[in-house]
Amino acid sequence: MLDEERRHLIEEKCGVFGIVGHNEAAHMTYLGLHALQHRGQESAGIVTWSAEGMCVQRRTGLVSEGFTEEVLETLPGPVAIGHVRYSTTGGTGIKNAQPLTFFTKFGRLALAHNGNLTNAVRLRKELESEGSIFGTATDTEVIAHLVARSQCENIVDALVDALRKVTGAYSLLALTEEHLIACRDPNGVRPLVLGRVGESSAIASEPVSFGLMGGVLEREIEPGEMLILKNSDGGRVWRKPFDVVSPTPCIFELVYFARPDNTIFGRDVYETRKEMGRTLAREAPAKADLVIPVPDSGVPAALGYAQESGLPFEMGLVRSHYIGRTFIEPSNSIRHFGVKLKLSPVRSLIEGKRIVVVDDSIVRGTTCRKIIKMLREAGAAEIHFRVSSPPTTHPCFYGIDTPERSQLIAFTHTVEETRRYITADTLAYLSREGLFRSASATIGQMCDACFTGEYPISLESESRST
Repeated sequence: MLDEERRHLIEEKCGVFGIVGHNEAAHMTYLGLHALQHRGQESAGIVTWSAEGMCVQRRTGLVSEGFTEEVLETLPGPVAIGHVRYSTTGGTGIKNAQPLTFFTKFGRLALAHNGNLTNAVRLRKELESEGSIFGTATDTEVIAHLVARSQCENIVDALVDALRKVTGAYSLLALTEEHLIACRDPNGVRPLVLGRVGESSAIASEPVSFGLMGGVLEREIEPGEMLILKNSDGGRVWRKPFDVVSPTPCIFELVYFARPDNTIFGRDVYETRKEMGRTLAREAPAKADLVIPVPDSGVPAALGYAQESGLPFEMGLVRSHYIGRTFIEPSNSIRHFGVKLKLSPVRSLIEGKRIVVVDDSIVRGTTCRKIIKMLREAGAAEIHFRVSSPPTTHPCFYGIDTPERSQLIAFTHTVEETRRYITADTLAYLSREGLFRSASATIGQMCDACFTGEYPISLESESRST
């Protein structure tokens, strides 16, 4: 999916990273967040704990832009947590950047959260009616207020008490004077993994963070599991404090969001996406001369499609990686030229050819339409558009920013109507059955509500209050 469509229609809201027992904890967190930058580009934050107490730095924009060496030097200590964010309706701006920090009766607390709470609106109203004052528009602050009001005797039990009151998706890191706590919701919607960097324990949304700093993946934190790391010596305590439910991790992480050089939910992301392409080729073959991807996210599926169909694979669209921040600023004048800024067709490959174009998803169809127009202007004889996931017909309420149903072309249009709108010669999506088969899962084992409207966690409100 091209950034023009991602930025304004479907976006992962954040990624988290934490580390205990490293003499350069802030620098390691910087690297960990850099590896997770694809999960959020709006803001970033790092909180450390040292003998002097808690130190906090939050910046808007990219990690590399906001966290210079001078900024990192203000973050001493061997323990840190960090966050990269893309907002949903919580709003932009530094006040909503995470990790959020609080003074509580238990001491200082910092929270970094990936996911959305489905009962956050109700809980917030109840808390406000009882006198709570909120300083942000995030779900995360609801958790903090519940911690502060808990009658438990220590902050770990208070956090458990608070999380038992919320529903929805959360991969959460909490930093206190004594502990770094990692917790994943019982459904395990968003990924969270444990790694080791030298002698230090590290937590991340995706294991790609560990590789960047020479670390290794130990294991996935299981749905409903809590890991308590002791700041003083890195000692570990595992707990399962929540009611057991059938896990439903998000299948769209495998389709698009996770970096392809990852293993999440026990699956190799790159190979899973290639298998989606192979399955798509079997389900929706096309008489064509070559297969090209919409880079970068369509590349693995396009490779699989080419291998299964026996057609040549070519990079018929070349992506520019030098757009910079200008492109992701919310400017209509820039977005108007978004596709041409990002992609350029290779005329020598395309002219006179029948082409299969493979992408991971279609949201509203505007980007596909522009890509197809470019390819026809470059001389393509036929364009057969193939999508390595089912039609996106429903919004997500578990931590992905998706538009209202009325803006989703697969909700408002049939496949044939969508084909005519994007001006492809043919259009086909991967079936739901094919998607789950490619992911080595059975239907119901993973959340695919964006394709079906079958939400595994109850929805109290359709508000996306990130």
